[in-house]
Formats: sequence, structure tokens, C-alpha cells
Amino acid sequence: MEIELTIPEDRVGVLIGKEGEIKKRIEELSGCKVKISSKTGVVKIQCEDPYKFMRVQDVVKAIAHGFNPDVAIKLLEDDMVTLDVIDLTSYVSDRHLQRIKGRIIGKEGSMRKTLEDLLNVHVSVYGKTVAILGDVESVAIAREAVEMLIEGAQHSTVIRFLERKRRELKMRGMEWL
Repeated sequence: MEIELTIPEDRVGVLIGKEGEIKKRIEELSGCKVKISSKTGVVKIQCEDPYKFMRVQDVVKAIAHGFNPDVAIKLLEDDMVTLDVIDLTSYVSDRHLQRIKGRIIGKEGSMRKTLEDLLNVHVSVYGKTVAILGDVESVAIAREAVEMLIEGAQHSTVIRFLERKRRELKMRGMEWL
């Protein structure tokens, strides 16, 4: 299997890593071959294993959407970790993008931090997207919270929603929360 993805030029160096360490780590963990053009941002992934092929694509996408490589590589190390990318332009026009991103991030990053802390997820607001990385249930809840913020819900309402969902997850035995 083979695919070519294009990532932003400012994320190419992050994907390669110092002396190619990130690229090598991805290849070692997955058994896939990753070729990166630093000039064009084109990433070519080749792999025999369809599951690992998909996971490597997710790692590349996570790094392209602003995640630290150590966080993105969790997609290869843990089968329970998933990536969800929300395209903000499908919700708002470009002229409202900055305001919406500001609402999602919150004052001094407080809303993003609250999302991450309450649900044990990682959130990246980068370009015209919001990317969420974590276990499937928590990512789904975080997506719902982000959509609430996009639609104009008050931060306090979203925080109460998150706290209620966290309690529900804890009661169902999600010990990692």
C-alpha cells in the first residue's frame, strides 16, 4: 500500500526530527517506509500492513495539525488512541475563524487546558483546524464540547458539560481519567 500526503512546510522539520529521529522512530514502530520531501511537504508512506499503514497516516496528520511528535506517536503505541480533526471552515467563514479559535483556546489557553485535563486528551488548534487525540470516547466528548463552543455556548456551560461527562466515564470504569 502507498499514499502521498501533503503537510504544511512549517511541519516538515517536526516530522523529520533532529537528525531524522522522528521519521526513524515512526518507521521502527510501524515497519512502514516514510519518505519526506522537505521542499514540497509531500510525505510518501509505503506499508504492507493495512492497519499500520492507516496508523502511520494518522501520525503524519497529527504532526501536520500541530501536535508534538511524542504525542502523535501515541497513535502507533496504543491501539485505543484515535485522532479526530475538525475543519473549522465547515462551521464558520474565514472572517470569524480567529474569534472561534480564540473561544476554543480560551483566555491564556484555559479552555483548551480544561478540555485536555478533564478528558485526558490532547488538543491542537492549528491553521483552520482543531485536532483532538485520545481514547475514542473522550475524543467524541471533546469534539462535542468544541462544537458547543463553535456554536456560541458559554465557557461555563461547556465546562459543566465536560465535568458531567467525566463523572459518567469514571462511573463506567474509565480509570485513566
